[in-house]
Amino acid sequence: MHKPSVQAPRAVVMIRPHHFHPNPATAADNAFQAREAPEGAPVAAAAHAEVTRAAERLEAAGIAVHLFEDEGCDTPDSVFPNNWFSTHAGGHVAIYPMFSPSRRRERRQDVVEMLKQRYRVQDVIDYSGLEQDGVFLEGTGAMVLDHVERVAYAARSNRTNEVALERFCTHFNFEPMVFDAVDAAGRPIYHTNVLMCVGTEFSLIGLGAIPDAARRAEVAARLAEGGRAVIDLSHDEIAAFAGNAIELQGREGRVLALSARALAALGPAQRTRLERFAVLLPLEVPTIELAGGSVRCMLAGIHLAPRPGAAAT
Repeated sequence: MHKPSVQAPRAVVMIRPHHFHPNPATAADNAFQAREAPEGAPVAAAAHAEVTRAAERLEAAGIAVHLFEDEGCDTPDSVFPNNWFSTHAGGHVAIYPMFSPSRRRERRQDVVEMLKQRYRVQDVIDYSGLEQDGVFLEGTGAMVLDHVERVAYAARSNRTNEVALERFCTHFNFEPMVFDAVDAAGRPIYHTNVLMCVGTEFSLIGLGAIPDAARRAEVAARLAEGGRAVIDLSHDEIAAFAGNAIELQGREGRVLALSARALAALGPAQRTRLERFAVLLPLEVPTIELAGGSVRCMLAGIHLAPRPGAAAT
């Protein structure tokens, strides 16, 4: 069994939507989002069921899931809570400025209050006021955080402002590593966490999406420091959300949560390498993926110490 790691949280927050649909307000800069996605009650019901099954599978693996309901009709992307908050060792919580006004309604005080009740929270740093200045940083979508080496990887986009990133890194003691990244059509990739995943002993990254050769080499070298295996992803694998994964600490060791589509996109050699470091846990979320995000976006990891006697709910 792998030892517990600061990179792999034991608990997550999930939001179960009751009125899910791909959000037209976010489609302009999210090329991963389906352009002619179905809507209506069947789609909402399918997304609700996918979250329910994903939570059950995570809990069966020994991961604590704090599952919140969203019965509202005006928060279609609420299933992706990792964009509006993150948690950090030492008792710190960050709240983020969101690019789309439609997504700012996703921030929930009841989630923050649960964190305070169940975990040791010392402070909450709220960056959401930067929205008034047109400055955005969409949490662990905009940043992929290496909690071991203390690096914040960030691809430039409408959703990742370097001023906000520098402020976050100063507060939370991360080294910023910023780069440009584009998809196969040359469009900027909207969130860093669809491009890459950092685990304790491995990283998944589409190095070919970084057009500047020198910066590409620097990112690869930084990921490899400390002995991490760097597993490269193709544009097709990125498009199938193979980079949108998260390492978690389960009952029997580390698991890599990713979508069934993402796992199917990986080749046998890539799977074999990943299985050296974590048990692969594929989750069926095809409806939710219509909105341009996948499993990593659905899981807000909790990097906080639990209060004694506080049970997961």
